[in-house]
Amino acid sequence: MSAFLDIVWEESMPQGADTLLQAAANACVEAEGLTLPVYAQLRVTDDAGIREINRAYRGIDRATDVLSFPSTDCKPNRTLGHCEKKLLPERDETGRCFLGDIVISLPRAREQAAEYGHSLNREFAYLTAHAMFHLMGYDHMRDEDKERMRAMEEKALNRAGIGRVTDDELIALAKEAMQYSYSPYSHFKVGAALLARNGRVFQGCNIENASYGAGNCAERTALFKAVSEGVTEFAAIAIAAEKSMAWPCGICRQVLNEFAPALRVIVSCGDERDEAMLYDLLPHSFGPNTGMLDILGKE
Repeated sequence: MSAFLDIVWEESMPQGADTLLQAAANACVEAEGLTLPVYAQLRVTDDAGIREINRAYRGIDRATDVLSFPSTDCKPNRTLGHCEKKLLPERDETGRCFLGDIVISLPRAREQAAEYGHSLNREFAYLTAHAMFHLMGYDHMRDEDKERMRAMEEKALNRAGIGRVTDDELIALAKEAMQYSYSPYSHFKVGAALLARNGRVFQGCNIENASYGAGNCAERTALFKAVSEGVTEFAAIAIAAEKSMAWPCGICRQVLNEFAPALRVIVSCGDERDEAMLYDLLPHSFGPNTGMLDILGKE
């Protein structure tokens, strides 16, 4: 079942953040096993804004990274996955059940991204997942509760392609694969590292042929290796090239769409990088998952 985030950006929005946060929210709902359509409101503000909310609603006069205000009240050790039909409010004018409110501080997210050495979007996705599980009844006051909640966060983030394998690690694996490129005709080396939802990473490079048409792109090399080993669910792919940013070609976008329309695509060249969701790179796509964007809650 899908989740939808009604996001209000009081601060500047990082490129690609909206689609990534929607994917993270959906992954949380999938991990919890909810069956009803739900939504949450997410406000991105500054330190002063979140400090004001802390002071007004929690009696704490300081800025924090994230706040969550659930619309339901789950019993201890019981989450919405156990009792959603009893606790969730009726569907409103959106056609969904309201989970609650989330507030994130952009300055805090930026500081923590730098501290942990990952992208701002990745930190936003983690904070969103953390807050979503709070809305669904999870807590971390006791060690056992913290472990349980953290396990669910990792499960959801892996599904959304933001798991234990960091973006830097995935890009490094793509650059490693690039060194095996067979490209005597174009002299354009490309490597790819495809992250499966089970945590495995499959590498591939571009392989050219004297007939030109018989060559293969790095993305499809990695994908075909994975499928040939029985792996068909994917979360993210990193693509590295030497001379310029190498976004997937049209054929690769279509082939990747066959298995993962919600794939996160990261491209890099040297120290430069960018990212997008596959369904944004291949809009109005056709395949076995046609209509998947409705399931993902992309509206």
